Amino acid sequence: MTKLISISDLSYRPESFPSGKPDILQDINLDIEEGSFIAIIGRNGSGKTTLIKHINGLLVPSRGKVEVAGLDTRQLENHPELRSLVGMVFQNPSDQIVASTVEEDVAFGLENLNLPSEIIQKEVFKQLEKADLLEEAKRPPHLLSGGQIQRLALAGVLARQPKIILFDEPTSMLDPLTRKAFLDRVCKLHRDGMTILYITHHMEEAFFADKIIVIDEGKILLTGSPENVFKQSQLLYEIGLDIPEAAAYAQSLRGTGLPIPDNIFTPDALLDSLPEYQGSKTDIQPLSSDDDLVEMIIDLQNVHYTYLAGTPLSIKALQGADLEVQEGIIQGIAGTNGSGKSTLLQHINGLLRPSQGMVRVDFLMVEDSTTSLREIVKKVGLVFQNPETQFFEVFVGDEIAFGPKQFEFDNIRDRVNKAMALVGLNFETYKDRRLETLSGGEKRKVALASTLILDQEILLFDEPTAGMDPKSRDELLALFKKLQKQGKTILISSHRLDEIAQITHALSVMKSGSVVKTSPTHDILFNNKIINESGLSVPLIVEIVQKLKEKGWPIEFSSCLSLEQLTSAMKEQMI
Repeated sequence: MTKLISISDLSYRPESFPSGKPDILQDINLDIEEGSFIAIIGRNGSGKTTLIKHINGLLVPSRGKVEVAGLDTRQLENHPELRSLVGMVFQNPSDQIVASTVEEDVAFGLENLNLPSEIIQKEVFKQLEKADLLEEAKRPPHLLSGGQIQRLALAGVLARQPKIILFDEPTSMLDPLTRKAFLDRVCKLHRDGMTILYITHHMEEAFFADKIIVIDEGKILLTGSPENVFKQSQLLYEIGLDIPEAAAYAQSLRGTGLPIPDNIFTPDALLDSLPEYQGSKTDIQPLSSDDDLVEMIIDLQNVHYTYLAGTPLSIKALQGADLEVQEGIIQGIAGTNGSGKSTLLQHINGLLRPSQGMVRVDFLMVEDSTTSLREIVKKVGLVFQNPETQFFEVFVGDEIAFGPKQFEFDNIRDRVNKAMALVGLNFETYKDRRLETLSGGEKRKVALASTLILDQEILLFDEPTAGMDPKSRDELLALFKKLQKQGKTILISSHRLDEIAQITHALSVMKSGSVVKTSPTHDILFNNKIINESGLSVPLIVEIVQKLKEKGWPIEFSSCLSLEQLTSAMKEQMI
């Protein structure tokens, strides 16, 4: 195969970087052959995004050299040809949407090439058709769902017919089925000869690559085939990463004494390897239910909301949504992209007011226009899906201090220090960092700290773990549990049903702007009909429990929503 990308002794340090900190990239040496599919993994801030931005010339080396198809990226005269060779789908695809309509955005790059209009129109139609966006051609991009925006960004890249595509966490905001469809398309592009560089925190996605590159603290720590990289699980754990979910479950189940093979990396292989129960049957004690009446701190009834109401571009986001949330619990909201989850959360903290229906938060009637937004914000905090949308300042410390200053809090420096510690950001290391120098996961931590510092009674999180490395994700889930024990009411919108299973008491499922059902989490997750009809996918832990039940294991469904619960239940039956 032909060497397409050559990186020699690459080091990079932005001019705005604090003195005393090491370079973001340090002495990177890497050759990538044409037609390769390379997955890049590493903890937040390890340098992954910085690395791929050197391949399309968005960044140039501080030291060293990067060549793409023989073009030196340091030479500005090479950049036009470089941009035609290399396309990129950003971590937040909205950042690369530049036009006022969907079709104009796909056409934008082609128009810059001065192509004839008939060729442009033909290519735009072709890409919109492949992206299933023809019906949205005249719509403003900001009204699209997360999955549609991701497909639009890729359509705009493919219209230019590049030889290389760089993907930066492209599925972090997508629901499971949309994510699978997107990854299937990436794999097809690879089979058709496209060279792919793919950054991800989903180890299951990295397994589809030809080779994995592990980056840590700006250096290449490990390279190899997915099987060989994931066999080094202890090293990956030490640097805050993980192995594919199926491999982790297989590893733990082997620890109970089950004869699970060593080479398990996919869900199908794991499910096929589960053994029949060999012990004697025992009675299963179902979980007791708590029917005591509890106070509902959040109550939405028949809520409707339409974006651009009264215009030809109107879109109904909520259609008769009902929601109740008990005080002092963690409740999840699940649904596909465009189901209305984000819009629902923004009604609870007063950013949006319903066109019809009732929204009560504690004693505040949010739908009443006379209810002060300031009073609502004192009680309810919201961390947005895209953290950049809530930033006001330039430096990390100033951003986290912004809210307390508005409410005239005292001891702001100490409050900032404690809030940063909660989310795993070292105060001295990060307080003077410019926000634009942070990774996507680090920006999310800043957004979390900016909300937690206000100590609000109710906390709303919209896809809070998107873009986070596995260690940061686990630390955040533990933090949610800690906050709930301190009396906070927490509402989490997430595509990750495996995460929701670990921490929530109740779960609401949304579809087409309505709440389909709200029940205890275990009741929803073991109801395959509701999950499938809502366009979601059953978590692997649930699939494992269901398969074990088929094979005669006498374990209680609803008591096994985490790996620890499952292995404990199985050990009891193996004594």
